[in-house]
Amino acid sequence: MDLEGTYTFDALRDKVWEALMDPNVLVNIMPGCEKLEEVGENEYETMLKIKVGPVQGKFKGNIELLDINAPDSYRMKVDGKGPSGFMKGDGQVRLESQGDATLMHYTGTAQVGGRIASVGQRLLDSSAKAITKQSLDGLNQQIMARQQPPAAPAPQNGHSNGAATSVAAPVMVEKVSAPSEMEFALGVAKNMLDDAIPAEQRPMLFRIAVLFLVAFIAYTLGRRSR
Repeated sequence: MDLEGTYTFDALRDKVWEALMDPNVLVNIMPGCEKLEEVGENEYETMLKIKVGPVQGKFKGNIELLDINAPDSYRMKVDGKGPSGFMKGDGQVRLESQGDATLMHYTGTAQVGGRIASVGQRLLDSSAKAITKQSLDGLNQQIMARQQPPAAPAPQNGHSNGAATSVAAPVMVEKVSAPSEMEFALGVAKNMLDDAIPAEQRPMLFRIAVLFLVAFIAYTLGRRSR
């Protein structure tokens, strides 16, 4: 399975690099990521809950960053396994400054085996695209939230000479959460439609797919509640 694309961040390259190197940011924006913990120099242990079609399960894995050239590029190796199968991957990320924005170039290859591979290449490709797009959207939102200017200083009286002083209010960073399972499923459905349907027919067919998905989820929840 191959993955390649670009993404534009609304921030300077240094800010994007800083966020990419922060596991506390990444764990909150990756769909299904329950854990991302640094266990060594440029090495992380992760726990992912993945659902691809009818197959779902948790994958425990390791992520290693290699050939780091801050703030320009790095290579990433991923090795994970779980009851539903295994996955091994290798990817490359490069950041290019474009004025006040940053263009990310990414490429990757992955090998998937076990039950999760039984869903078929098309669904695997669409799921990988959805995970990548939703993760990068979340990362961009997190970076933008970090760049919000601090609140205006609040006046405070407390000195013996009676002079008023100003104390800056704490900066409130908007919490950005990873997509829900339904949001992820909608992303997968959209990618599959984009790959298979002519552009002029996509909006109507996507709305129909959403209606069917909502009806199916409502039916499933209704059965569980009985």
